[in-house]
Amino acid sequence: MADQAPRFTFLGKLLSLALIGGLFYLGYGMLKRNPVSLPGFPSTSSTSETAEVSEAQVTVPVLAPAAAFQLKVDSVVPIEISEYAGYAGLIVANGGLEPGPNSLFTKYCGCRVKLSISEEESWSSLNSGKLAGSVTTTDVLAVYGRQFKVKVPAQIGFSRGADGVLVRNDIRRVNALKGKVIAAAQFTETDFFIRYLAQEAGLGISMLGSLDAEPSPSGLNLVYTDDGFAAGDLLLADVKGGKNRVAGAVTWEPKTSEVMAQSGGALRLLTTNKNLLIIADVLVLNKGFAEAHPRLVEGLVHALLEGNRMVRDNPEAHLTTIATAFKWSPDQARAELAKVHLSNLPENLAFFRGEIDAAGSFGGIFQSAVYAYGSELIRDPADPASFVDLAALQALDKSGLFKDQKIAIAPIRSGAASSVETDPLLSKDIRFLFQPNSTTLDLAQTENLKNLEAIKQLLTVSPGSTVLLRGHVDNAMVEEFRKKGGDAYVRQMALRAVELSRNRAAEIQKLLVQKHGVESKRVDIVGRGWDEPAGTDADQNRRVEVQWFTLE
Repeated sequence: MADQAPRFTFLGKLLSLALIGGLFYLGYGMLKRNPVSLPGFPSTSSTSETAEVSEAQVTVPVLAPAAAFQLKVDSVVPIEISEYAGYAGLIVANGGLEPGPNSLFTKYCGCRVKLSISEEESWSSLNSGKLAGSVTTTDVLAVYGRQFKVKVPAQIGFSRGADGVLVRNDIRRVNALKGKVIAAAQFTETDFFIRYLAQEAGLGISMLGSLDAEPSPSGLNLVYTDDGFAAGDLLLADVKGGKNRVAGAVTWEPKTSEVMAQSGGALRLLTTNKNLLIIADVLVLNKGFAEAHPRLVEGLVHALLEGNRMVRDNPEAHLTTIATAFKWSPDQARAELAKVHLSNLPENLAFFRGEIDAAGSFGGIFQSAVYAYGSELIRDPADPASFVDLAALQALDKSGLFKDQKIAIAPIRSGAASSVETDPLLSKDIRFLFQPNSTTLDLAQTENLKNLEAIKQLLTVSPGSTVLLRGHVDNAMVEEFRKKGGDAYVRQMALRAVELSRNRAAEIQKLLVQKHGVESKRVDIVGRGWDEPAGTDADQNRRVEVQWFTLE
């Protein structure tokens, strides 16, 4: 699930010259998406003993100045991808990585496409016209913002389980990360993923320069490593060393499973993005190139969508092509394809228009990233619409070539209920303003409208998820009731408080269903009266607690 391309580095391990006669390099994947273990070798990157904390950057990296990619006479269009099954449609459309006579790109746009698997981030190369195109996740566009001169003509797909949040066993929800330290890789999807969850749970973010720095007790504390694999290694080293400085890590497969297995049962998987669709891959083209060649862009998008269709309709027929490109086995290719959702034409249009009801939209994810990183890092946010060019998608829609396709994004369910399904992923306290002593919500209050939309958004980005609305009222009058009628009167009024709190939660449920189109089965309610005060502030106790349950 990379912010763009994964990285490969190599650790040289000197073996006996008598036996080997030279150096033998053990390659290990520092892959930002779905790294695959090399057969016969230990998987993953740095060892837990060598995992280190990187310096947190307080500003977004500056890219090389913008320039247009110039299409040469050989009409070869270089596009970088990363080792991730979500790009299988591009590979199948091209018949492999190299330009070939049967490439759909040649057929539809009259150009030859060369796909290269880059292990380094190349945003400056794309910006300055050294590349025609690349791939990334939507959140990265928000990070690099106005300086990033690219156009997004199509969505490629959604990740469905590549990234995961590992935590110590005593942590059951995101809210419990308050005051804790989490390891991630800065400005990657892992950074965005944990920031997004913290934001929804109402937790602020503190960036620490080292594990010796004093963590903030009131928010979630982030330490950064070079990549997501190293984040997992750092957590594992902390667990094995009994230091208890790191409470969790955001990483990607297969590191997630490896760290879990090696932790001796000390770690659990808090969540993955299998059913939390905020990591969306898009095709990005050099802006000057895209604007100069609109017909070519349409052909590129046509071939991409056709390649996606071929893989969606018959993945087995294309396993060899995909596996060969990534140097995987067919079994590995099959397993990796199960972690992605390749988008078709109607899903593309709904994604960019914000009309899809079971996944995140381009604009929604972009703005979520802006909010998640905050004004300290994204000081002058770009307009998400400035990146999008729907001309190719609209032309293909008008042509009717994909008229048989339908939106088909559904929850992925495991065989048995997991703790993710029985425990809420997070909870957030929202204060809805009701008319005095009433269950009628004051819809003239803009905060009420925003809060209703916030609940709907949780359900939108996570197929199959549900919310439990727990109504609460304040307990400020309890002593007054006791003076009037003793404990019996307090018990009587407590029952009324439970009824009032439940009816207020029911009002929120009704508005979500009637005004926001939420399925009633996805919203449960309960009244808790004044039994669970959030503190001594009466205003804060008149609230609805939203618990969000995701599928895993």
